[in-house]
Amino acid sequence: MKPDEKWVSKFSNVLPSPFSIAVILTFLAFLLAFIFTENDSFTLINYWRSGFWNNGLLVFLVQMMLMLVLGHALALTPTFSKITNIIVLRCNSTASAAYWVSLSAIVISLLNWGLGLIFGAILARKAGGYAKQKQLKINYPLIGAAGYSGLMVWHGGFSGSAPLKVAESGHFLENSIGIIGLNQTLFSPLNLLVTSLVILIIPTFFFVIGKKVKPKAYSFESNHEGSSEIKEEKLGAEKMDGYQWFSVMMGLFLLFAVLNESIQSEVSIYNLITPNFINLILFGLCLCLHQNTGSFLNAVNKAIVGSSGILIQFPIYFGIMGVMNSSGLISDFSTFLVSVSNETSFPLLTFVSAGVVNIFIPSGGGQWAVQGSLIAETSQQLGIPIGKSIMAMAYGDQLTNMLQPFWALPLLGITQLKGKEILPYSFLIMLIGTAIFTIGLLVF
Repeated sequence: MKPDEKWVSKFSNVLPSPFSIAVILTFLAFLLAFIFTENDSFTLINYWRSGFWNNGLLVFLVQMMLMLVLGHALALTPTFSKITNIIVLRCNSTASAAYWVSLSAIVISLLNWGLGLIFGAILARKAGGYAKQKQLKINYPLIGAAGYSGLMVWHGGFSGSAPLKVAESGHFLENSIGIIGLNQTLFSPLNLLVTSLVILIIPTFFFVIGKKVKPKAYSFESNHEGSSEIKEEKLGAEKMDGYQWFSVMMGLFLLFAVLNESIQSEVSIYNLITPNFINLILFGLCLCLHQNTGSFLNAVNKAIVGSSGILIQFPIYFGIMGVMNSSGLISDFSTFLVSVSNETSFPLLTFVSAGVVNIFIPSGGGQWAVQGSLIAETSQQLGIPIGKSIMAMAYGDQLTNMLQPFWALPLLGITQLKGKEILPYSFLIMLIGTAIFTIGLLVF
């Protein structure tokens, strides 16, 4: 069963498709640069083309695609299937199921956003199936919303696009802000407090509301998320794809490469964890935990569909960034923000604006490509720690995922729920998240 087409159509009446939004933003950037800067149209087109083909940003694109695909593929391994089966045994009521699904989705999403998204969806699906098997009456839409809650914390975790990218040598803002270690972003007191509050409060909220909501009848097809193991017969050298030892050997080699880098590297652990570091670990774990390379490749074929938006939209955002940076528009916006902001209000303004921008650019990496230069320059002019401003953007980006239909579609496909069924609950936890993130930004 596919995601509810009527719900998708309802959102389409309010907002264009993500690709169309990227095109609209391109024309908007051209218009603003043409009006407010002294650049002609041909010069602006050259700026856009240079941004579109920016080699450093194209590397970023591939890093983000791999992070999603490998995370999804890891969620399809037998090991993670066993983990979900163990957790499901605790889901004996709506309240307990909502609590454990939410807690699990949040914790896994802090490790990797692609893994957390699919893991939460599969776990919610299995919780629904377990309830049917045991003839338990539950509110399945609430369980589905719990499975999606991990997308509200991912940018403050180990796969957060902006924090990881600025910790990497050669990132596109290195000349202006240098390398920003994870001790200033993910492991900062601000993020540790905010993350702890989310882990404590959101699953508890789901447990409490699970005690109050009424059970709902539901039905779905069985075996929706099947095994990724290859069934067809292999001949000759193709038999290598069916040998587990071959897959494990390659996986261990990749993990050894990560370990070797860690031992030989002279940088701190905060600077060592980069998108390349994370992806190499994910790659090695996938090969070690799948039955064989054939199973792994089949899982990748399933997962790669979800990365199409990154592949086709990121270069357009890079073009927008090229226009805004090279035309001087970023500097003009930064000057304006400095005039209306101070050390306290700017992080909150960044947080709110990032939440709004995420509705139009449903990708943390794409959003950082567009907003990063403005945030960096304004933070420097106001004397605000750049790590705090980066996390303010990250919190706003992840918060409105609870309203953004783009990333919900994989979960809706797996759980066979409708968007309108999970939206009331995801909206409520968005309000709670708003309070948590705002308090964190005011305290630190």
